[in-house]
Amino acid sequence: MTMQNVGRPTRPQAATQSGHTSLTGARGLLQDEALIFELGGWDKTGVDLAPGDHDASDLGDLVRAAPIGLPGLSEPEAVRHYVRLSQKNHAIDLALYPLGSCTMKHNPRLNEKMARLAGFADLHPLAPQSTVQGALALMDRLAHWLKTLTGMPAVALSPKAGAHGELCGLLAIRAAHEANGQGHRRTVLVPTSAHGTNPATAAFVGYSVVEIAQTDDGRVDITDLAAKLSPDVAAIMVTNPNTCGLFERDVIEIGRLTHEAGAYFYCDGANFNAIVGRVRPGDLGVDAMHINLHKTFSTPHGGGGPGAGPVVLSAALAPFAPAPWVVAGEGGFKLVEETTDEAAQGFGRMSAFHGQMGMFVRAYAYMLSHGSDGLRQVAEDAVLNANYIKAKLSPVMTPAFPDGPCMHEALFDDTWLEGTDITTLDFAKAMIDEGFHPMTMYFPLVVHGAMLIEPTETESKLELDRFCDALTALAQAAKGGDVERFKGAPYLAPLRRLDETQAARKPRLTWRPDDKGVSPAPLAAE
Repeated sequence: MTMQNVGRPTRPQAATQSGHTSLTGARGLLQDEALIFELGGWDKTGVDLAPGDHDASDLGDLVRAAPIGLPGLSEPEAVRHYVRLSQKNHAIDLALYPLGSCTMKHNPRLNEKMARLAGFADLHPLAPQSTVQGALALMDRLAHWLKTLTGMPAVALSPKAGAHGELCGLLAIRAAHEANGQGHRRTVLVPTSAHGTNPATAAFVGYSVVEIAQTDDGRVDITDLAAKLSPDVAAIMVTNPNTCGLFERDVIEIGRLTHEAGAYFYCDGANFNAIVGRVRPGDLGVDAMHINLHKTFSTPHGGGGPGAGPVVLSAALAPFAPAPWVVAGEGGFKLVEETTDEAAQGFGRMSAFHGQMGMFVRAYAYMLSHGSDGLRQVAEDAVLNANYIKAKLSPVMTPAFPDGPCMHEALFDDTWLEGTDITTLDFAKAMIDEGFHPMTMYFPLVVHGAMLIEPTETESKLELDRFCDALTALAQAAKGGDVERFKGAPYLAPLRRLDETQAARKPRLTWRPDDKGVSPAPLAAE
């Protein structure tokens, strides 16, 4: 007789199956929680402030004329409110986060400890450079290893994220063309399966975008590329491994054809986690590539300030890199901040200051803790885990590209759902009831009803099996005709199924007092 059958149950299945509904709206230890503006406290404050010694006459018309519109919660009330909200969120610390093409890996606590060290955590961007030599040394070492891992001679650290990095790369490409008398090149070629930021960034820089076709096996159509390369093309933007989870077999030929036409090869580095330590993009002919530190090098996805998307550049583009960058001299490290001398051809600045120090520290700690062999294993294990998922789920779901292995993510289409009256969206909603965040849905657009799963290397076989068992059970339920399980899902989420179309088109961004006379009206919802 197992523990589950003796005395008090060790798991909550029995309570869940009973259909019991609480009287308070709470679900066991998960409290029902109102908006912070609905918790009251308009006539009190949780903080005692001494009366001001001076009036505010020097502020002119900036003096607030009405209540600020914030509830006055005590410290325990505020703490409990945000803890309760946190319990309603999915997080990488709770379970596998299988978003495809996003690399939601574990954030090692060692990284966090290092980022909180005095001297890193309390830096000010206007501190004299002589007082922040340690931070500049870390930036220099981080830049060194990013260049080493990619086989590129230069790197810009200041871009704040992937799309910001794309902007950096294309601005460098535009500056290079203009310097070479090729400013007439105003077209960027982008594959059909590209991340949406690729064509958006190109358009933002002022380029027109031409789409490149995809082959039946999910890769860039070389024939179509060759036909569209012309004297007007400034660059091609290719993700490798691509968004279908496949390595571009003809990547060297892509680079050769692009350079032969006088254009530059921009690589979207969102999927660098699949090849880090094994493949150097510079060896493939890449001229520019952004590196999402939150993907490959485990810094958090948001929270704690802006992210970081360094951009590595080829020798041809290095002179056009944006300021600032770190250089070492006899007097120590310094920042090159002006577009003079060695930076005379740089296109300017990407941001006011130097980058995100907290993310630099976390990424560098990750590199040092893994070493070169560990980073190579990161890529190997990420690819192994994705292929394990593909093999486990292929009997019940249809791989979009069944022939051969995938890279870091497994892509399925919705062929297996035909005749069930269940959609990819329905299936994803049912996953929430099973305790899993849905995979990336309906992307890439070149695959109908796409379900893109990226487990990353940080998931154990035990966790992968738990995930695959849940999806297998759901797939069998779908094929078995249990339509209601999917059409009404999620049943166990705090707000059930939302009207996502309405939420996107008519978002409620401002909270207003209800008919109970709550006042004063706050400025905006949290």
